[in-house]
Amino acid sequence: MSEALVFLNGQFVPASQAHIAIFDAGIVLGATVTDMTRTFRQEPYRLSEHIARLYRSLKYTRMDIGLSPTELEEISRKLVAHNASLVHPEDELGLVHFVTAGEFPAYAGSAGRAARLRPTVCAHTFPMPFEFWSEKMARGAHVVTPAIRHVPPQCYDPKMKYRSRMHWYLADKEAQLVDPDAVSLLLDLQGNVTETGGANFLIAERGMVISPTTVNTLPGVSRGVVMSLCAQLGIPFIEKDIQVHSVMNADEAFLASTPFCLCPVTRINGVPVGEGRPGPLFRRLMDAWSAEVGLAIDQQVFEGARRRTSGAGASSGAGSAHAAAATPVLGATVPAGASASIAVGRSR
Repeated sequence: MSEALVFLNGQFVPASQAHIAIFDAGIVLGATVTDMTRTFRQEPYRLSEHIARLYRSLKYTRMDIGLSPTELEEISRKLVAHNASLVHPEDELGLVHFVTAGEFPAYAGSAGRAARLRPTVCAHTFPMPFEFWSEKMARGAHVVTPAIRHVPPQCYDPKMKYRSRMHWYLADKEAQLVDPDAVSLLLDLQGNVTETGGANFLIAERGMVISPTTVNTLPGVSRGVVMSLCAQLGIPFIEKDIQVHSVMNADEAFLASTPFCLCPVTRINGVPVGEGRPGPLFRRLMDAWSAEVGLAIDQQVFEGARRRTSGAGASSGAGSAHAAAATPVLGATVPAGASASIAVGRSR
């Protein structure tokens, strides 16, 4: 089959046929948990860690999908192997899992049929859009702290990875009034720095890497990799509350997220961080991460962006097959005309 496949409710289906109901709870209530894995050399990277986190989110939301983590991992590897055969050999895939609470009974009843009360389970892939991150990787991202605050942990635990994202949508709209290419960085109700919509936020100060606490941030898989690399390199890694003042006076700052691994941050609210360019600690960590995966991650981003934007990146039909997959299933790729985000979804 020359079309990308989607795993949806127990079956592999062609992407063009992958649909969910308009009265699914993921649409009606935003009741969706999710996770995202990326490939390196078209093999899933840390897939078991992402699936384990998905199952922790499922347990927290009381959703039973009727599959074991091992079964879902096997399904995911089959999906990636098939869909990777349809893209350029130097492309990488993002693998998205999402689970909704199933169909909303009241709305389904009004449509004249019984609701599907079991969770909706989906896994799909998309070619990694390196062009979204290449300029930020080279020059650094600009983070802006909007008036919108992060959802407090008293509402729901941020260790759950979810798709209810109206506060991020509003935050991005505000941040983009300052800079159309800005990344919104939310504060909590006490004014502490938390995270961006798709990445953990970290600063470097006096040779240390400092992370906001996980009281109100997602413990990202990529953040965990940074912790491990810091241990290998002898770089202290600490968690504590930090504020905008801390970031403005940091030596460096960066974002950790699944799609691009690590991205420098060189401005906050228009003020340079450190010297206003990617710093030496970022370079050490990126080089160590590249050594772990066996390729230069930032160079892959730069070269992939050039290839994809030159029109030479898609093998016959592959790009269109994946693009067709994006719209029917819930939240696959960034729509045409949307602002180029620093990350795809909440993708750490």
